[in-house]
Amino acid sequence: MFQIFTEFATWLVYGVFGLEADSALGGAVHFFVEDVSKIFVLLVMMIYFIALLRASLDVERVRDYLASKNRGVGYLLGSTFGAITPFCSCSSIPVFLGFTSAGIPLGITMAFLITSPLINEVAVLLLMSLLGWKFTLLYVVVGMTVGIVSGLLLDAMKAERWLQSFAAEALVRGRQMALSNDAAIPDRVLSFSERHAFAKTEAIEIFSRVWKWVVIGVGLGAALHGFVPEGWVETHLGQGQWWSVPVAVLIGIPLYSNATGIIPVMESLLANGLPIGTTLAFCMSTVAASFPEFVLLKQVMQWRLLAVLLVVLLTAFTLVGWIFNFAAPYL
Repeated sequence: MFQIFTEFATWLVYGVFGLEADSALGGAVHFFVEDVSKIFVLLVMMIYFIALLRASLDVERVRDYLASKNRGVGYLLGSTFGAITPFCSCSSIPVFLGFTSAGIPLGITMAFLITSPLINEVAVLLLMSLLGWKFTLLYVVVGMTVGIVSGLLLDAMKAERWLQSFAAEALVRGRQMALSNDAAIPDRVLSFSERHAFAKTEAIEIFSRVWKWVVIGVGLGAALHGFVPEGWVETHLGQGQWWSVPVAVLIGIPLYSNATGIIPVMESLLANGLPIGTTLAFCMSTVAASFPEFVLLKQVMQWRLLAVLLVVLLTAFTLVGWIFNFAAPYL
């Protein structure tokens, strides 16, 4: 699906710029060009189509279903939607903004945001070929559980009060749409031109706010991706001691990858003898709790919410690592 961005980056970096494919600089620049181009396209497309969908559907009914009548089902649906959408952590953020603008509770939105980078169909197929269906099924269940439990905890803490002002205001406006006769999207069926105008305005406004943070976040990830020495992770994560799991989680924070890209790394770590739980904890941290992602999330969350989210994720990934290391002989 995203092969076109890989081919574009290869043509530009190795063909036009003339950088060496096996050099650290070439790898970093290729990573940067591929991910920035992919995220920019996804950013515009997802904001536009979600806004178009909001102008087309009965948002009140969807919100009412997710927000109050079936909150537990809402967490499951948010996590499930995250699992079936092939987005990395950074490109999931436009959908997060769309959910917030629709007035959907933060916990349900976070269940989506956390699950989406951890699970996608390509990663599932790769995992199944690498580790078998039992491990893959357990990984999917654990990934969705992390998203659901995290969303539930954040709702219990009323974490929406720690959103940035524009995101909090969008959440309030979305909720008020169901109660106000002056809703931003009227009850009558809008024409396509009206829906297009609404979606276009939404896309331009949000893109202009976050594009620079995409460049900064992916730039940090590209630098680390290109210049962290090969084999460094395997050498420094221990031999299965209890402390190796939290250390692996912490090491994963400054790195950045998506669920598909991390599978070859996981295979390499396992081939070098790293325990499966330690490997999984490292990979989950890299995919869903990376520093570049949190740079982007700072645009929609205050520091307190970022800190709470980071603690929740790191705790969850550490527990997952310990559980998998313990259960590995039985898998």
